[in-house]
Amino acid sequence: MAKSDVWFEIPPMRDDYQLAEVSDSYLSAAVKPKQFLHINESECILCEGCVDICPWKCIHYLSLDAISEAVNVAHPDEKPENGGFFIVDEDECTRCALCIDRCPTNVISLGKFSGSLAEQAQQYAETPWEYDNGDRDFKNGYLYGARW
Repeated sequence: MAKSDVWFEIPPMRDDYQLAEVSDSYLSAAVKPKQFLHINESECILCEGCVDICPWKCIHYLSLDAISEAVNVAHPDEKPENGGFFIVDEDECTRCALCIDRCPTNVISLGKFSGSLAEQAQQYAETPWEYDNGDRDFKNGYLYGARW
């Protein structure tokens, strides 16, 4: 076959699918909670290796100028060691884990939420400073890499 020839043969298509009704218990056991990207911001060295390796470009390192105001927290501009922060587009992330493998300090991991996020966060709404240890979890929102 010459380099310019086109191969028109179509691969065989499956036709042995079976349609079946599924019980509620099977479906609830089969559906797993969505995973989220967890970055321990207190240990991150801001090397941006995760930004470079991400095939979907869903991890971004932004300047502190992108923050117009900070509500209920100190503004990161107040500390000179803060140079920027990471934003992860959770909708675009496919959980391929390339960023986890690339991270030289092993501060990136995949986590799971169980139940409603609002229900979990409700107990921390009154006094969040009593529970915040600086690690990325369901209390810390979508801000990564910023040092507070």
